[in-house]
Amino acid sequence: MSDQPITPELRQWIVDQAAAGQPPEAVLQAMLASGWHEDVAAAAMENVLRGALDEHARANGLPLFCIVPEPLLPGTPQLLQLPDREVRVLASLRNPRVIVFGGLLSDAECDELIVQARQRLSRSETVQTATGGSEVNEARTSEGMFFSRGETPLCARLEARFAALLDWPLENGEGLQILRYGPGAEYKPHYDYFDPAQPGTPAILARGGQRVASLVCYLNTPPRGGATVFPDAQLEVAPIKGNAVFFSYDRPHPMTRSLHGGAPVIEGEKWVATKWVREGRFD
Repeated sequence: MSDQPITPELRQWIVDQAAAGQPPEAVLQAMLASGWHEDVAAAAMENVLRGALDEHARANGLPLFCIVPEPLLPGTPQLLQLPDREVRVLASLRNPRVIVFGGLLSDAECDELIVQARQRLSRSETVQTATGGSEVNEARTSEGMFFSRGETPLCARLEARFAALLDWPLENGEGLQILRYGPGAEYKPHYDYFDPAQPGTPAILARGGQRVASLVCYLNTPPRGGATVFPDAQLEVAPIKGNAVFFSYDRPHPMTRSLHGGAPVIEGEKWVATKWVREGRFD
């Protein structure tokens, strides 16, 4: 069965199923019921759908689809057993791709990250895609700092955990960014990918390619405010200590519906650790 060809009829059937809104799992199960080996069926479906997406993108002047991290969620489990920690799956959306995890970090890990970062905070900057540099942006009113990848034993442990969670190479991740939002501070809705139309983007992409996913970890629970908002999905994720929200974007385009922001903190402060991951190795 491993050499069964992908006929034009099968290719069109897979495309038609996707266009009709059938989830990949249902298409795969139908192929298995027809006698396909699971590995062969999955590869065939991926190749056909990726080809169809690329054809659509080229025909409409859109960026090409790229592979993105996808946490392993067999059978829609409530609990995931990582090598060093059990994590809860609290919510999952397909479009946009958003997953909320419970207990990804322990209270002690959250507290220690804050202690390690506090003395190095400065006004947060955003990447300036016009030049490839960074700048203070009025849309982002937090304080922040970056750890280099693996800079401390705690960073190294968390990065290994995140790589296992996302099933994505550790070396494709940027270093952890720690942010502190005081009362009234916010980050207005934005995209995390780098705009291909900007002149500074090629220089940014020279280090690891595009960003393809984000993991935002909450290091404390502010009394009021500070949710992570996804306007296109009308979704708000409450900032609860130890929890995290993951979202991916398979091309640098608003069609990913990955627009997101940090709502203003109304009372207290909010601390987050953000992990961005790239297509390739980030050095």
